Amino acid sequence: MAPEDGWQRVNKLSMLVQLARLGFQAVIPAAFVLYGSASEAKNLATVVPILFLVGTLIVGVVGLSTWLNWYRLRYRIGDSDVKVEKGIISRQARSVPYDRIQDVSLEQKLVPRLLGLVQVKFETGAGGKDELALAYVSEAEGERLREVVRALVEGEQAAEPVAQEAEDTPAVAATPPARTLFAMGPKRLFTFGLFNFSLVIFAVLLGAAQQFEFLLPFDLWDYIGSFFSNEAVNDAGTYLSSLDMFARIAAILYAVGVVVVLGVGTGVVRTFIRDWEFLLERTAKGFRRRRGLLTKTDVVMPVHRVQALIVKTGWLRRRFGWHGLSFISLAQDSGSANHDVAPFAKMDEIAPIAAEAGFTLPDEAEEWRRASPKYYTDSAVINAVVIGLPAMAVIVFGNVWLGIALGLLALVLVLREFFLWNFDRHALDPAQVLSRRGWLAPRVQVANRVKLHSVEIAQGPLARLRGYCNLKFGMAGGTFSFDGLALDDAKKLRAAVLDSIAEVDFAKLPR
Repeated sequence: MAPEDGWQRVNKLSMLVQLARLGFQAVIPAAFVLYGSASEAKNLATVVPILFLVGTLIVGVVGLSTWLNWYRLRYRIGDSDVKVEKGIISRQARSVPYDRIQDVSLEQKLVPRLLGLVQVKFETGAGGKDELALAYVSEAEGERLREVVRALVEGEQAAEPVAQEAEDTPAVAATPPARTLFAMGPKRLFTFGLFNFSLVIFAVLLGAAQQFEFLLPFDLWDYIGSFFSNEAVNDAGTYLSSLDMFARIAAILYAVGVVVVLGVGTGVVRTFIRDWEFLLERTAKGFRRRRGLLTKTDVVMPVHRVQALIVKTGWLRRRFGWHGLSFISLAQDSGSANHDVAPFAKMDEIAPIAAEAGFTLPDEAEEWRRASPKYYTDSAVINAVVIGLPAMAVIVFGNVWLGIALGLLALVLVLREFFLWNFDRHALDPAQVLSRRGWLAPRVQVANRVKLHSVEIAQGPLARLRGYCNLKFGMAGGTFSFDGLALDDAKKLRAAVLDSIAEVDFAKLPR
């Protein structure tokens, strides 16, 4: 029960989370000290009691500091804002008005999740330091805070539950049950992971080798340096040249296979960690997305806050019919601004989700338009000049193969502009603006005309000379533009979109 002045403290178990984090950070240095002293029993017998005494002192100081931090941290849900105060000696107070809060989300890392705690994030749309987070409260308190703050943000009265005094009192209408729109089980996650090739494992191993190289029986970097300095490379080359062609090919295939297996395995593991128990539901409050193995996130997005949607795919997954759907919300550039609502799905699974958000996916009847060919011609000429001239200079100065490689690169970039002109499209229907970009990995973006904030025509010096421009649509949660349009076409599109915006009384729209 909240105090009379409205101030509340976070859950007491949050102190255990802080102690667990500090304890984990202290275990590794202590283990290194013990490892360095283990070579001699005499040193070990001296170090262990010292570590015990120092550890006891540190635990006492840290425990007291953790308790003081918990005691001095408090929050209040007021009539006009959310307030948080913290700090022992130096006090910090933050207040975020409800008109700046775009969304409220819940997040659970591993240790808080085991203790039944959540972190509540009040997203202002600015990202970074301007976001307000409350760590940690119970799961029930987190749900209550989200509902109360959402109601206040939407301008509604946050009603507290009232006990039913008589049996003949009419019961409050039950909230409609949540409907599952999309979910991913282990089989779907495994398939998704196969397409998420990643070589981050090599960066992790390299970083671990750098941090813990003193545990190795040799100096790693000296060993690598000596390999290149004492003709070991030449010896390796001589050994490889002594092999027959079949053995060389087998060695290359083996090396490539190891990289592919590690990359695919890393992608599968990362996918399981990020998207475990992925579930998208349609609730009375909007779209609710939950996912995560080690860190579980719970995000709810009201339907009227969805400004646009993006349907994208990759060059390989496209061949198997897999696409991804994400929403763009009013929370500008925040952690949940672009919600992955169906990151790995078929189009027949994506279409119903888009319809729930009030969007229609493009079909065969859509009247797609091309951009001005001058825009792509100019880009092709610039690429040819910037890369082609250095290629010719390299050939003249004697490095023929490098010059040919640069020339081929220039040719590829020129052909790319031709393909982009052939595949990039834009369209305008009575309710939406649509963009389709890309050749190998197409990306379709659909925005609601009414929810756009502004329409801007942008031209550089070359564009003004050649008569084309970029048409940019203002959105709080992302960017959307038609590039390289003929100027007359852009003006007509801008007038049509502005007319749609002007016809709407925004005071009557949900906030």
